[in-house]
Amino acid sequence: MISKSMQEAINDQINEELYSSYLYLAMAAHFDAENFSGFAHWMKVQADEERSHAMKFYSYIYDREGKVTFKAIPQPPSKFKSPLDIFKQVLEHEQKITKLINKLYELAIKEKDYPTEMMLHWFISEQVEEEKNDNEIINYLETLGDSPVSLMMLDRRLAERK
Repeated sequence: MISKSMQEAINDQINEELYSSYLYLAMAAHFDAENFSGFAHWMKVQADEERSHAMKFYSYIYDREGKVTFKAIPQPPSKFKSPLDIFKQVLEHEQKITKLINKLYELAIKEKDYPTEMMLHWFISEQVEEEKNDNEIINYLETLGDSPVSLMMLDRRLAERK
């Protein structure tokens, strides 16, 4: 059985993961409006991934005989600047999520909740991958600059994300 404090903390994380999905969908909408279908595709895949993270936490709470409670999801921004600025926001957001996952892990250690510690190992590894991917795209954008041809090439590359 999961403790009340761990249940509440994981419920908060579910809300954060759903907000992440919402944020990336807002970014996808921006890219679609700007005719960057590859960037939009990348963000839609990312949004789906974040929703799947929320569902992993959701299932985990019920696996431990807890109860999921939902809170309101804040409205994400609707105006964005350049692709580089957007991906810097993505990285900053993922770094925030990493800190939240680490806090969950610290709580699990404090409570000697070994099953939650083990479950969180997957999320810790996932966050390393998330930040790596974001940094890679930021590096491409910084190297390529605002050249329309370069952006179109990167747009095609991001469209290949599975």
